[in-house]
Amino acid sequence: MKRRHAMPFGAEVLAEGGVRFRLWAPSIERVVLERARGAGWQDHAMQRAEDGWHEAGLAQAAAGDRYRYRLPDGLRVPDPASRLNPDDVHGPSEVVDPGAYAWRDADWTGRPWHEAVVYELHLGTFTPEGTLAAARDRLPGLAELGITAVELMPLADFPGHRNWGYDGVLPFAPDASYGTPDDLRRFVESAHALGLMVLLDVVYNHLGPEGNYLPAYCPEFFNPAHQTPWGAAINFDGAGARTVRDFFVHNALYWIEEYGFDGLRMDAVHAIRDDSTPPIVEEICNALRQGPGRRRQVHVVLENDLNQAHRLERGDDGAPLAATAQWNDDLHHAAHVLLTGETDGYYADYASRPLEQFGLALAQGFIYSGQPSAFRGGEARGEPCTHLPLGAFVSFLQTHDQVGNRAMGERIDALADPLLVMAARSCVLLSPHTPMLFMGEEYAATTPFQFFCDFGPELAAAVTAGRRAEFGRFVAFAGEAAQARIPDPNDPATFADSRLDAQQAAQPPHAAALAITRELLRVRRAELMPRLAGGAGAHQWSCEGDALRLAWRLGADDGPGVLLHLVANFGAGDAELAWPPGRVIHRLRVDDAAPPGGLLRLPRGGVCATLEEPGDG
Repeated sequence: MKRRHAMPFGAEVLAEGGVRFRLWAPSIERVVLERARGAGWQDHAMQRAEDGWHEAGLAQAAAGDRYRYRLPDGLRVPDPASRLNPDDVHGPSEVVDPGAYAWRDADWTGRPWHEAVVYELHLGTFTPEGTLAAARDRLPGLAELGITAVELMPLADFPGHRNWGYDGVLPFAPDASYGTPDDLRRFVESAHALGLMVLLDVVYNHLGPEGNYLPAYCPEFFNPAHQTPWGAAINFDGAGARTVRDFFVHNALYWIEEYGFDGLRMDAVHAIRDDSTPPIVEEICNALRQGPGRRRQVHVVLENDLNQAHRLERGDDGAPLAATAQWNDDLHHAAHVLLTGETDGYYADYASRPLEQFGLALAQGFIYSGQPSAFRGGEARGEPCTHLPLGAFVSFLQTHDQVGNRAMGERIDALADPLLVMAARSCVLLSPHTPMLFMGEEYAATTPFQFFCDFGPELAAAVTAGRRAEFGRFVAFAGEAAQARIPDPNDPATFADSRLDAQQAAQPPHAAALAITRELLRVRRAELMPRLAGGAGAHQWSCEGDALRLAWRLGADDGPGVLLHLVANFGAGDAELAWPPGRVIHRLRVDDAAPPGGLLRLPRGGVCATLEEPGDG
């Protein structure tokens, strides 16, 4: 089977032979295509059309050729739609023929979203090698654990050899530091053979600060009417926006159709400036649903600080009208305050009664669904969400953001009481939400995940100074000496220190944490997944002292359904409360000899989950 996504720009290998090159640059009268020939370069004139497209068809060109564009001032730039830039973002692009790869997963049609257990990973730090090939070797272990969806942090080509991925400037080119395009295809293909979905994090709200040549020859790509932290916004709603919108719509389709990804995680859609109708986010969701989504399962997950529930609406058939799900930062923030006591910054909004906040998030999804946010100066945040299925919320205790944006990159397992962390993790993994683990979390990894990059000298110095100044307002980092302890993002050691230490998984107490995670995911797979297909919603929840009690209805609202009950103790000592009704499906730190019924003695960090079938009792 072959996979190819045809695009109106970039270098397209033609069926009859040769390559067609197209570049959109309305402000430039003449562009020269340079193609590598031996030790030198050969010039090829490009024809300019009135709509700003520059095009050249070369019968002698083929896959593997290096090429670049020369502007009238002599500046040489890579193709913004490059499928591969083997020598990094400042070097020439390479022609890729996606049809040359023979796929072996023709029978794969994806998995329904209610089966998703997401595992977020950064390719550069997931293994010592930091490559797609090495990560591919770890996929069987993730599948055996109970993971069903691997989410890769952004792959778009970024400057240097190490980066989180959110500074990408060539959105169609997988970064060469991780391997070749065929390495990525083999990764996806191998995941599918194991029953794993693969999701890709994409960034459509900005382009990175180094290697972005578009302003030099295509100012139409940006709209100065909208200013962002990265400068003028990407032009989704001004003059010439149709071509820019097509660029990103094609990018979304490209990853799904050409590489076989099962879905996208769209970064910070709240930072996209777009006054058009429909907004670009909805246009992309619709293009995916009406395109590859007609033939297989395709999912879109949003990061959206605005908690816009309307982007998660379902149709009469229960299918998403736009996005499938959203990262649930509210739940993370409440859990973080509950587990650590930290109330700096945005955590201040969750400082009051964090156990109740955590319970509310588990019960309904968002905490902020229209209430004023003190952290945002009283501004109302969010939209009502109780009508949404709980699978629309991707919930977690940590992510690359919440770990890496700390000064020292500490994980939750290095910050809080392990008994309470595991209790909170049990609540997330046994809830009807879509659970997500950050790489290493399955065994309570304590290796840091720090902010790292590999910029040129001038930008590198500015990033280092800016990061230290950012944390200077915190008491713990007041003064130059304290700020100097903050890892330098551009130091290779910061990147090296962020690599997972997989040997931890076999050592106490990590091995015990891994065993508990594996059992939680077994219970989810056996007991919950079959019952989540019809959706799930909150039934009731309450706090009983320092213990949390939850009940969710699994199945359609108009049927008898099944009640999933969960109690968890986050107090300093034992809690005594009524046993949850139904059949016990999981106990953590609960006496196995104690029969259900009567009073349950729940130790600190204890969890008990039951299923109550119709007619029980």
